Amino acid sequence: MERRQNQTPQGQIARVLVEFLEVAITGVVFLKGFYPSGAFERRRYMNVVVQRARHPQLRYYIHATVAGLLPFVQKGLVERVAVIFFNADNVPLEKFVFKLAMNQAYGSEVEEVDLEFSLRSFLIKLSNSESLSKVLPPDCRWEITAYFRSLPETGTSKEADLWIPTDTKQWQQPPLITPIKSMSSEPLCLQLYLEHPSSSESWL
Repeated sequence: MERRQNQTPQGQIARVLVEFLEVAITGVVFLKGFYPSGAFERRRYMNVVVQRARHPQLRYYIHATVAGLLPFVQKGLVERVAVIFFNADNVPLEKFVFKLAMNQAYGSEVEEVDLEFSLRSFLIKLSNSESLSKVLPPDCRWEITAYFRSLPETGTSKEADLWIPTDTKQWQQPPLITPIKSMSSEPLCLQLYLEHPSSSESWL
């Protein structure tokens, strides 16, 4: 990861983080067994064996959605990125949540080795987290949802126009949270955890 000319540390980290999210989200979808295993192929990323979607539409959806977050991640506007699995009634059953925070005042050089080492550990943890998740019922669907600290104004950029308010149903009670992995360092803090509905409103 070479720092491009006139690129801020935030821009440098945002590029790596968005690339990481694309790989990690593909890993989540593979982990849940949503598609046949033949829909993916093994690749190596950050010296870890990961999954890559073989179907062009699936690969494009994940890539385009996450890549569209790049300018907002760089500005610190994105708080969470979630992969949400729904039942046939469009009620969320499970969420894989990536919560991120980037120090916008940080001005020092970013060490590539340290950043990659930290993100690599997330991919390893994620690949071994199947036992923490729940089996999905038939007729489920999934989507990628971003939670913004402040909403980007439509019309200000083509990226902003791509994001629309979600009509996802919300749980009435606080969710059950299962931590998977976290890191806290300058200038990036990242958490990965699972959210499930409380037992009082479980749809499974």
